[in-house]
Amino acid sequence: MALDGLVIHSIVDELTSKILGGKVDKISQPEDDEVVLTIRNNGINHKLILSASASNPRVYLAKNYKKENPKKAPAFCMLLRKHIQSGIVVGVEQIGFERIIKISVESYDELKEKTTQDIYVEIMGRHSNIILTRSNGDVIIDSAKRVPTSISRLRQILPGLTYVLPPSQDKLDPLSKISEDEFKSEISSYEGPVFKAVYSKFLGISPIVAKEICFRSDVPQKTRTEDLENDQLKALYLEFSRLFAEIGDRNFTPSIVVDRSIDKFLDFSCTRLTVYSKADDLLKNTNTDHMVDKIDFIETDSMSQILEYYYSTRDSKDRIHQRASDLRKSVNIKLDRLYNKQKKQGEELLEADNADEYKLKGELLTAYIYMIEKGMEEIEVSNFYSEDCGNIVIPLKINATPSENSQRYFKKYNKLKSAKKELTIQMAESVEEIDYLENILLSIDNCENLEELQDIRGELVELGYIKASGKAKQHKKQTTLTTSPHKFVSSDGTTILVGKNNKQNDYLTLRIADYDDVWMHTKNIPGSHVIIKCAGKEVSDETLYEGAMLAAYFSKSRMSSQVPVDYTKKKNVKKPSGSKPGMVIYETNSTAYVTPTEEMVAKLRPVLVDESEI
Repeated sequence: MALDGLVIHSIVDELTSKILGGKVDKISQPEDDEVVLTIRNNGINHKLILSASASNPRVYLAKNYKKENPKKAPAFCMLLRKHIQSGIVVGVEQIGFERIIKISVESYDELKEKTTQDIYVEIMGRHSNIILTRSNGDVIIDSAKRVPTSISRLRQILPGLTYVLPPSQDKLDPLSKISEDEFKSEISSYEGPVFKAVYSKFLGISPIVAKEICFRSDVPQKTRTEDLENDQLKALYLEFSRLFAEIGDRNFTPSIVVDRSIDKFLDFSCTRLTVYSKADDLLKNTNTDHMVDKIDFIETDSMSQILEYYYSTRDSKDRIHQRASDLRKSVNIKLDRLYNKQKKQGEELLEADNADEYKLKGELLTAYIYMIEKGMEEIEVSNFYSEDCGNIVIPLKINATPSENSQRYFKKYNKLKSAKKELTIQMAESVEEIDYLENILLSIDNCENLEELQDIRGELVELGYIKASGKAKQHKKQTTLTTSPHKFVSSDGTTILVGKNNKQNDYLTLRIADYDDVWMHTKNIPGSHVIIKCAGKEVSDETLYEGAMLAAYFSKSRMSSQVPVDYTKKKNVKKPSGSKPGMVIYETNSTAYVTPTEEMVAKLRPVLVDESEI
């Protein structure tokens, strides 16, 4: 799942055919590490996405790009507009077989002289960058990420410095003519599994492509190089040569691997990854915790389209996770304080349970007051309240009178008795607040777009958990939803709705649900409200089971087994006055126990990818 040298090669080929000779019409920078160039060529507008994201760096031509631009353009965006806007793309190339793309743009400077600037897009994980340079001498004009000596002593990326390529790797270019003897020598010189030898000795090959070469050669990928026979080495060389002959001849097969059992993208490449036809061997390498039983290969003639499908959801989730970090941190701090408060309240409640002991000592001191003298540290008296009338030692305050000592115990008894009532109320409030904040954390984890995250932030501002700032200061309490809840369809065609956050939970339960609809929620576990729309009909056991699965899946116990899920008619669900968003009470419920699975949820939701759309 990486943009290796092969994918970069196919992307460069696509860019050459579509944007070479085109005019840079617009430039925007929706993210700090992402630039969008709108290039018009042959009457068609192409959106070229250049992303230096640490987790999802990529370059592709987008068809459905919906990110909003900031009101004030960033400095790097303004610089790009100054130097290359209205320029003509005169070159697109891959540097060697590395993950570096060079885009050359010819434009006129302030003196109306024709100049050429180069954009280097380095796709190297957290070191990814977008760098603008002057062609003559490759002097760096600026970059999306500046790299001073404090970050890297080996290679700085700063305005005015000469652009230097990243340190070259001691690997062979697979597109060069590599002889069979040279190939065998390189593989044999590596100590370890053969698939690691393939990607360690040759440029631009990712682990999955190395496994693909082994699979096509019928050589077990984990065979150690010292155990390889000559026939196996020859088979590896033939498949290696065949693959890179196709790449060199621009015979690409952009494809994406989909696990249809959960409608999840597993991998992509510019060649068909037939190794996934034997998916059991890859379970440990695909972050998959279930048995893969249905693998599909979706192919298209556009590598950009494959990248857009693969990264659109993935990148969105990563961005949401980054922007939610401060919100999650704030909620976790408040939760830690509540946990400590709850612990102290529990300790005080245990002490309050011993209130009767202080009452007993006070009454015994009153009964034996004639025996007490000022200055005594303790007194041993007979406890006539016990069956055996055993003796009890009662500590005394030295400088207090007998009466004061007696009253001291009565005051302690009354204080603890009152504290017990108050602590019971406070502990119930703490439990409710902890449940609410844990539900907020779950809602943050379930966010699918920035609008949903903004709804949660607005809710916390309204309740005073966080301070309003910027746009949040203008936030007004909304009575309608700004985002949509999850919608599923059961096996018998019944609609099932699932809230993504507290506002949606309240809206579904109190406004959307009819009296006879079935309401579901995990028992004493933070989670989403689930509504099964009955439409006046009796709900089948299968639909009830599927609804319970959804309630368990969209809860804090997603990874648990035998999760208890309460369900009842919506008419039995009430929202107490003044309660927090998402908080309700219910009665006359039943409980189902289910073990949520990703496969079941995938079967109930709309298919993620329609092959006809690709």
